[in-house]
Amino acid sequence: MQTALPPLVAFSTPSNMAGEITETGELYSPYVGLVYMFNLIVGTGALTMPKAFATAGWLVSLFLIMFLGFMSYMTTTFVMEAMAAANAQLRWKRQEKEKVEDDSCSSEASDNDSLIQDGGEWSETRPILSVQRRGSRDFFEIMERVEMGQMASMFFHKVGINLFYFCIIIYLYGDLAIYAAAVPISLMQVTCSTGNHSSTGVFEVKNDTDQCWGPVRRIDAYRIYLVAFTILLGPFTFFNVQKTKYLQILTSLMRWVAFSIMIILALVRISKGQGEGHPPLGQLSGIRNLFGVCVYSFMCQHSLPSLVTPISRKRHLMQLVLLDYILILGFYSLLSFTAIFCFQNDSLMDMYTLTFTRHDIINLAFIRYFLGLFPVFTISTNFPIIAVTLRNNWRTLFHREGGTYPWVVDRIVFPLITLAPPILVAFCTHDLESLVGITGAYAGNGIQYVIPAFLVYCSRKQMQLIFNGNIVNKYRSPFRHTCWIWFVLVWALSCLLFVTANIILSETKL
Repeated sequence: MQTALPPLVAFSTPSNMAGEITETGELYSPYVGLVYMFNLIVGTGALTMPKAFATAGWLVSLFLIMFLGFMSYMTTTFVMEAMAAANAQLRWKRQEKEKVEDDSCSSEASDNDSLIQDGGEWSETRPILSVQRRGSRDFFEIMERVEMGQMASMFFHKVGINLFYFCIIIYLYGDLAIYAAAVPISLMQVTCSTGNHSSTGVFEVKNDTDQCWGPVRRIDAYRIYLVAFTILLGPFTFFNVQKTKYLQILTSLMRWVAFSIMIILALVRISKGQGEGHPPLGQLSGIRNLFGVCVYSFMCQHSLPSLVTPISRKRHLMQLVLLDYILILGFYSLLSFTAIFCFQNDSLMDMYTLTFTRHDIINLAFIRYFLGLFPVFTISTNFPIIAVTLRNNWRTLFHREGGTYPWVVDRIVFPLITLAPPILVAFCTHDLESLVGITGAYAGNGIQYVIPAFLVYCSRKQMQLIFNGNIVNKYRSPFRHTCWIWFVLVWALSCLLFVTANIILSETKL
């Protein structure tokens, strides 16, 4: 799963979350790492954010995204501290092993020396003073890449490890369901009529039951594309897939061209007085999806080991990460605010790129098709990668030490349980805003808040036992007090209860 370069793809791709220690790969400067992190975080959530902003209101959205950005930065520093602690523990264990071996060699050498002493002349079989390597090494330097699955096995008990993998698996299922729905939706919107202006000048969005091609309804077209998507990309789940450097660069360039076009077009329309959006200050009913979308949009914690470890100079790592979050927050705000003040809420699509497929927005057919099909190209390249990652996590979860799986289980059962659930979810619903919101609010909540909080808490306890406070973690989080950990956990629980209660109330009203 890992490549020499960090993920550059348009959508956040999980690293090998069940992985062991791997090679660091090619080193790069801190500023290149800053760009890589920016590219990693800005993904699918950015495309669903404008609709969520319009539904929740601009003031509530601005406050919530700023607060959630701060929370995400805090837990990112937690993960980096845990990464340093994992490196320290590995070095300490290696040192203890070397010490035992050296003591054993020393004992044998002493016995041999007493036997070879001859006539008062001592035969030098080893140096009088051994090389004092221990103590001079910086234990907490992040040199070895330790993935989150490995950190969980180092710092958690068995129950905690199983809960970690359960959370990762649910998140990856949500990712796959979002991707499986996004590609057919984009194809349906491009090939079917997305809507037009009525005689009153009001934009009318087509319903799923409206016709697409002759007797074929739009929902039928969506399901046809979903079947084709499954047939073309599903088989990759049964094999090993690896990203390539050039594919990452291509998808990254496509994404930034698409984002730039959308922002510029929205700004031009607003400057010409053609802005149609009048978002409210706040609306309680839209906060649930907005929360999930924002959490999903700031997701990077699971890929930090493969992203941070190759950075050559980590002296100002925390400050660079903070700068990255500020830039990302500014970008999300620019994209979303230009969208909600340019378009009416009813005309904003769940996937923001599809809003620009209307003829009255832009006359150039090439740009309309480029924006409409942009998610198709980028998501299609990520789907097999995430599917293989999920399959491997299933294998790890049920793996027994020294045991192997039967061929049918390994090659058939695991790929099927990976592929079938997200495809079924995408077949039943294509409400991307809800899919992203639920994935972020539940599994994303665990990955972004709960797991980092427990990782840093357990790692601090183990470092205290090992070093007794004599060596300080140079990458410790600025949020050092235990109260911050409890604050994150209480916030995560509160959000979980709020989202669940909101869903229940919504279903009751229906």
